[in-house]
Amino acid sequence: MFSRRLELTRPGLFVTGTDTEVGKTVVACSVAWHLRRAGRVGVSKPIATGCRRDREGLVSEDAEALAHFSDCRQPLERINPVRYRAPVAPAVAAAQTGQPVDFDAVEQSLGLIDRASDVVVVEGVGGLLVPLDRQDRVLTVLDLIQALGYPVLVVSRAGLGTLNHTAMTVRLLKEAGCRVAGLVINGYQADSSGRLDARRDLAMATNPRWMELMTATEVRATVPQLDTERVDPAQGRIAGPVLDAMGQQSWLDLADVP
Repeated sequence: MFSRRLELTRPGLFVTGTDTEVGKTVVACSVAWHLRRAGRVGVSKPIATGCRRDREGLVSEDAEALAHFSDCRQPLERINPVRYRAPVAPAVAAAQTGQPVDFDAVEQSLGLIDRASDVVVVEGVGGLLVPLDRQDRVLTVLDLIQALGYPVLVVSRAGLGTLNHTAMTVRLLKEAGCRVAGLVINGYQADSSGRLDARRDLAMATNPRWMELMTATEVRATVPQLDTERVDPAQGRIAGPVLDAMGQQSWLDLADVP
C-alpha cells in the first residue's frame, strides 16, 4: 500500500503535527469549519488509535469532532476506517492485536469521501515518522501523505523546542517531495491585548519569525492557548478566539488537487 499516488480529484489539505497531542484536531476541525462556506467538506481520519469502546465498537473522538465541525454527512466508519483501542502507534497496536492496518479500507474510504465532497481535510496520526505497518516497519505517516498528494499543513507547538521539531518536520516533507502549505502555531500564550510579553517567554515571542526563517514556510495562523472548558473538539467546543485566529487565512486557497 501507498506505493502509488491515490486517484483523488478534489482539492484537499493534510494536517500533520510536529508531535502527538500538538493540536492537530483543533486545527483540522477549525479549517473544516471555515471551509464549509466553500461547499461540501469531506473529512478523514484514516487511522486512529486511543479509541473508546462503545456498544457499536471502537470510536475515534477525533473523527467525531471532524464530522461535527465540518458537517460531513459521511458515516463515521468511512471517515475513520481503521481504529485501535490502545493509545500507541498504529504499527504497535496492529502487532498487539494481531489486526493489521486495512490499507484497502483506507484507500476505499478516501475515494468515496473524495467523490462526495468539494474539498477534503485529512488529519494524520501523530507525527511524520509514526509507523503504520507491523511488518513493513519503514512505512509511516509520511508515506500516506505522499500517496494522497495534498498540500500539508504543519501544526507546531509555540514554546521552547519547537524550532527543532518544526524544522525537522518541514525538511522531511520537502525532501520527500511533499508540498508544504504552511505552519500553524498552537498554544500561543498572549496577554489580554493579544500580545505576548517577551520578557515572560522570549522563546515563544521569537519562535514565529524564526520558524519562517528556518523553514522558508509561512506561519498561516497563531492559535491562542485556552483551557479545555473553551477548547475541546471531542465535546463540540472550539471557542471564538481560536476560530477567529484560524479565520485569518483562506484555507481553500491553500487546498489543491493531488
